[in-house]
Parts: sequence; structure tokens; C-alpha cells
Amino acid sequence: MWNNKGNIITVFRFCVVGVGNTLIDFGVFFLLTSFGVSYFLAQACSYSAGVMNSYVWNRMWTFQVQQKATVQEFFRFILINVFSLSTTFVLLYIFRQIGDMSLLYSKVIATIGGMAVNFAGSRLWVFQPSINERSEGS
Repeated sequence: MWNNKGNIITVFRFCVVGVGNTLIDFGVFFLLTSFGVSYFLAQACSYSAGVMNSYVWNRMWTFQVQQKATVQEFFRFILINVFSLSTTFVLLYIFRQIGDMSLLYSKVIATIGGMAVNFAGSRLWVFQPSINERSEGS
């Protein structure tokens, strides 16, 4: 099992990668919405742009996966990101339509919710250590 220092470093790295992904996401999102694109379509496009960056950096640096990438791993990554994107859609809808919150605040809160889902899924399902790596860390 991971030690506390390993958990802290992994969360820190995930956050650093997440900041880059978020800058890409927000930049594309607000660029598209400034041109009149609906916030749902803008969210799908901006999130997808961040996902491209996320897979490479989280795999290599955050979770330091040593084995060769597989189709199954990438499929799990995409599924987690679809679930995370769905979370952001639902939260955006709730805060914009029901809560009548500003677009910026809605986007920030939806992003935090999506990041929490993404980290948990990435750590526990997508980039989980191999059996050998787990036994070495014990």
C-alpha cells in the first residue's frame, strides 16, 4: 500500500497536471462561449482538449506507470473522463439553471467536482500499480 509521502506526492503531481488541464479547459471554454457557442458544447470541446494533455502527463509523471500503455488502460481513462465530464455537465446545469449562479462560479465548482471524480478513478482504476509495484511498496 502507498505510504503517506507517496500519496501526498501523487496528489501534488495530479494537481499540477490538473492546473495545466484546467488552464487549457478554461481557455478553450471561455474562448468558445465568447463567440456564442453554447456552454454545453463549449464544455465538451474544452474538456476534451484538457483530456489530451491529461493522459500523457498523468500516466508518465503523476502515477509513473512503468508498463507499456494498453488499449484497456486508455479505455478506462476515457470512461473515467466521460464520467467526470458528465459530472461537470450536471453541476454546470444545476448551478446555472437551478442555482442561477454566474458562469464563472458554476464552472469553477463544476471543475472541482469533476477533478475529484477524475482523481479517484485514475488512482483506483486507470493507473493502479501493478502487483509487482504494490508488493515493492509494502
